[in-house]
This record gives sequence, C-alpha cells and structure tokens, in this order.
Amino acid sequence: MVAANGSSNSNVVLITGAAGWLGGILANELLSDPKTPNVHLILADIVEPKAPKGAQHALTFKADLTDRAEIDKLFNTEFGTPDTVYCFHGIMSRGSEDNFDLGLKVNIDSIRLMLEAARASKTASGELIKFIFTSSLAVYGGPLPEVVNIHTIATPEGAYGMGKLTSELLVNEYSRRGLIDGRILRLPTIVVRPGVPSAATSAFISGIIREPLHGVEAICPVGNDINSPELSLAAWVASPETTIKNFVIAKHVPAEKFLPHTRVAYLPGFTTTVKEELEALATVAGQDALKLVTFKDDPTNRRIVSSWPARFDNEYPLSLGFVVDEGGMVPIVQRFKEAVEAGLA
Repeated sequence: MVAANGSSNSNVVLITGAAGWLGGILANELLSDPKTPNVHLILADIVEPKAPKGAQHALTFKADLTDRAEIDKLFNTEFGTPDTVYCFHGIMSRGSEDNFDLGLKVNIDSIRLMLEAARASKTASGELIKFIFTSSLAVYGGPLPEVVNIHTIATPEGAYGMGKLTSELLVNEYSRRGLIDGRILRLPTIVVRPGVPSAATSAFISGIIREPLHGVEAICPVGNDINSPELSLAAWVASPETTIKNFVIAKHVPAEKFLPHTRVAYLPGFTTTVKEELEALATVAGQDALKLVTFKDDPTNRRIVSSWPARFDNEYPLSLGFVVDEGGMVPIVQRFKEAVEAGLA
C-alpha cells in the first residue's frame, strides 16, 4: 500500500473494480491528466489492486463491495472524501446469466450501497460527488431501430443488462434528487482487451484477435468455419485507448450538458463484424495467425450478443466532448500487435 496525506486542494478519485485492466489503465491515465492535478487515488477491488508506478498518492484496498461497512471505509480514508467515484466493479454478462443471485448482489445491491455512501458523504469543496457508472449495451434488447440513438428505450434480454439498467435508474434518481452528480456510460464492446479472457459473453470479440497474436489458439463461438454466414454478426466496438480517454473526459463534462431527464450517454464507437475482425487479423498478422482461430458455434452466446445493438448515432456523445476511433479494425489490431511485440499486452 502506498499512502500520502490528502489536502483540500487535491483531486481525490475512488475507483472500484480497480484490479481489473480498465481500472488499472484509468488510474495511470489520471496521473497524466492536466485537469486532475495532484490526484490522490483510492483503489479498491475484491483482490487488492496495484498502485500505478510513479503514483505519489495512492491507497489500495481489498474490499467486499457488497458490504456497506467496507464501502464506507473507502469514503473515509486519510485522503478524505473522494470528489469523483468511478464505479467499475461488477459480474460480467455470462457470469450474471449463469449465477443470477450473485449478479443481483453485485450488479444492483452493491451499486445502491455505493450510492448511499456517496449520498452520505461530503467533499472538501462541498460539491456533489461525481459518480461515474459504467453500464453496457446489454441494456438493449427486443425490436430495435436500425440505428440506436439516445432516445431509444432500453429493454434488456439478459440478467446482466437487467442489472445494469436497474443501477442506471438508481444513478439517475440519485442525480435527479441532487444527492450525487451521476454520469452513466454505456460502453461499446472493447477490443482488443489484453490479459486473460473474462466471463463476458462478448469476450471472444477480443479473444479471436488477442490469442492468435500471442501465438495460441482461439475459439470463435460464432459459426463453424471462416465462410459461415453467422460471421456477419455485428458488434459496436471501441479500442481500449479511446475508451480510457473517454473515461477521463466523463469526469470533466459539465453536468448541464447532459439531457435534463437522463445522465446516460453511450460512448462513441463503430460497427464491425466477426468476419471483418478476422480479415483485419489476416491483414495485420497474416494467414498463419488466422489459422489459429477454431470455430465452435455456441447458440446461447450468439443469441445474447446478437440481441445487442450494433449501430449507434454518435452525435449525442460527440456533442458532450467524447471521442471516437477512426479507421476501423486494422489500426486497432496493428496497435495491439505492436503492444504484444513490445511485451506490453
């Protein structure tokens, strides 16, 4: 654990789910954010996170985020009350579907406990705590327009999306009542995720790029061969680099820029298909990499992913100041390949 005394003019940021790769990258990004000077980080997860290299002010906690007493400790550290909370923890999509009760406990109950702790806390400046909640495209389902916009109604078709939407409504209500300053980010599928596969239903969207670039076999649960029509399955995606930039931007969006009735914003992305992903892999790394992809169609996986929308109107999130990837899958795969070769992914 790294520690330092906080001060009234410091930026105190709490990140839950900080042992995950997104939380870890965000912690590093905040250290270099000119709009978050003298940042003091409070990092918490079910396993103790690592403090970023070079962080002068960081506290790390192993915490059960379904326990109010343990959550309260995070809002009362030697750094004082956090002025910004990034609520990143959760049970991923397939995990929520397979273990319904655990998904309810983590994806809904613990978020309400976090909101209650934020409600009961006062920042040094007296301002409302910014509560940045990461949601998901899994909140959508059923008949959808060809292109989703900010006014499209969310009707989830899975336990994960239901949990996320329930917590979205809580964040909105706490914001409407002036108890917090909520910002809800519906994330695209992030590709390419480094590290080991997660329990997300969409994990294969990264896996079919990541594993071959590491020289190991990947299982594609969509279709039974490279020519299967199922490979036309489309997804709304964004790179990790752009997503992290948008997490930092979310902290700085003026509250009045959000629509008056909702704090939801889906982050900008672009549409790709499984086929286009594999074509990008072949373009960047050649046919040998493509040969490492084995097909094993999984109807349950395919049903869940295909229920998520794959085309969005980026106008609203761009108007808030968020940024979008350019150039499709090839530059993303190329960057990941370079990161693998440099031992960084």
